[in-house]
Formats: sequence, structure tokens, C-alpha cells
Amino acid sequence: MVSFLGTLRPTPFSMASFAPCRRQISLHSSPLSLPRTGFFPFKRILQACLQSNAAIGDVGVQLPAHQSEIIFVGTGTSEGIPRVSCLTNPSKKCPVCTKAAEPGNRNKRLNTSMLIRYPGPSGRCNVLIDAGKFFYHSALRWFPAYGIRTLDAVIITHSHADAIGGLDDLRDWTNNVQSHIPIYVAKRDFEVMKKTHYYLVDTSVIIPGAAVSELQFNVINEEPFVVHDLKITPLPVWHGPNYRSLGFRFGNICYISDVSEIPEETYPLLKDCDILIMDALRPDRSSTTHFGLPRALEEVRKIRPKRTLFTGMMHLMDHEKVNEGLMKLMETEGLDVQLSYDGLRVPVTL
Repeated sequence: MVSFLGTLRPTPFSMASFAPCRRQISLHSSPLSLPRTGFFPFKRILQACLQSNAAIGDVGVQLPAHQSEIIFVGTGTSEGIPRVSCLTNPSKKCPVCTKAAEPGNRNKRLNTSMLIRYPGPSGRCNVLIDAGKFFYHSALRWFPAYGIRTLDAVIITHSHADAIGGLDDLRDWTNNVQSHIPIYVAKRDFEVMKKTHYYLVDTSVIIPGAAVSELQFNVINEEPFVVHDLKITPLPVWHGPNYRSLGFRFGNICYISDVSEIPEETYPLLKDCDILIMDALRPDRSSTTHFGLPRALEEVRKIRPKRTLFTGMMHLMDHEKVNEGLMKLMETEGLDVQLSYDGLRVPVTL
């Protein structure tokens, strides 16, 4: 059930058109990265086996208007990758951050976020999950490239800075594109926003003439709710001791970006999952607040989705090297698991 705070006005919508192709387009059957040398026929065969869902890795690809898709707006940690501290360290070279500083490298990661695009009652809908402190930079990189202009809603997983730090940047949309943006947020996180973004919650404190984000907050609980004809089911998880975060299920896609423990009552909500997007912070172990890759793989074996894409990776996760290791799990266990990357587009059925 959703509690609506304030008067909800219709959102003006204009059909987004994808940007014209300005460079050669490459289509990837999987976001799996393979070595640039030593590529042999078996790996071609294996890669073909991983096309349970096609993935589009480059800009300029136009999808049919009826085709739904998910776009990984960001896949990194709160601090982002590359780290400034790594690039300025004179005594130790960080291999992943060094790669991430190269243009187009898939190790470059900003705050974890996802965009759901699907045909709605009035045209294509764009629903964003989380707007963290790097949201502006992610939007600048991907929205023009993929023809994303409007935001029909923003859904919040939790109230840390890497999930809500970019709410102020939504002023560009509400000042120049549309009248307002609905925000869907749990009550506990809305209480945090009353302090961190008090001027967006209570606009009476704003100096007359100041142009801030026009947001309409809708308080949700842990029951399913509907956003522009799309049913969304919250997936309650723990993000550290006694800290509740939400994942979300839409269709047969399950998104859990910040998790240290999955409660038993959440597992039934993950049944028959086609695509699982799961938190995997580092390659060796979990932290107090996030799954590491070993624990994330344990959960994949338990949940048994058809395909898994990991997100929320820190600078110890080398995209190519980790994905090559994960590819072996297709051979040994039949697990279709890979790291995602910023800008990855996956056509889906909703």
C-alpha cells in the first residue's frame, strides 16, 4: 500500500527517441568479457550458451517501442571507481583503478542505480531505482546516449548517500522537462530525508524564487505497489545489523543492490526469477554491509535464477578477470553469472 503525500498531478510525457548512431554499433550476446588474446573456438561456443537474454553494450542501438529493457545506470560503490586515492598514490599502482581511468573501460563504476524502461499507457515509461551522489554524472553519460529525457518515478532502496544523494539534481528535470517527479520511499527512509533533504520535503522553507526539485513523496511499506501500470514488489533485506534495505521485483526480474543478509521470508518472493541483479562488493569475502562474491554465489545457488548479473563492485573486482572466472561456472555448474557494468542494457519482458 502506498501513502500519497501531497496532490499527485499528471506527469507530462514525451516519447523518448534513441540517439542516432554516431559510431559503429556492436551487439553482444552477453556482457561477458573475454580475453583479448588466446580467444579460441570453445569460448565462442560457451559465449553462445550465455545468451539467455541478449545484452546491448553500446550506445546508438534503437529498440522497438514495445520492447522493455533495464539499463545499469551505475554499478559501483559509494565512493566510485576509480578512486582518487589510488590514482594519486606514488608508491602503489591499483590495476583496476588504472584501467578504470581509461576511456570506455568497464571498470569505471559510479553509484549503483538502474533504469527500467517499458511501454506504458501513454508511451515509454522510465522508472529509476536510486539517485545517488554521482547521479548527475551517470545521467550525463547515459541519458543523452540512450535518448532518456523524462523520469516517470524514482524508487528508493535505502537512505544512504549513494542512493539519495542525487535527489537535488532532479531539479533539472522538474525545472526544464516535467512538472514533478514521484518518489517512492519506505517510511524509515522518508524520515531520514526530512533531515537530509528537508527543503525538498517541506518546500515552505525555500527562499521565494529558488528553483529546487519538485518531488512528490509516496511512502511505501513492504507490500506490492504499482507505478504506471508496473507492479513492483519490495524485497526486504538487511544491509548491515538492524538496517533494513529494499530490493525490488518487477516481472520476473529481482534487483537487490545493498544486502548483507536475506531474511527467510524474502526467499519466496524470489521464486521463479529469470534475472537476478545481486550485490557483490569484493572478490574474496563479505563486509558487514555487503555480500562478497563467494556469499553472492551461494545465494545464486539457493535462489536458482536463470541468469545473474552482479552489481555494487569495488575496485578489487577486475571486470575482465572476474568475468572470465565466472564463465567457468557455466561449464561446471550451469550457472549463468557475470558482472554488470555501467551503461549495460538488457532487453527484458515485463
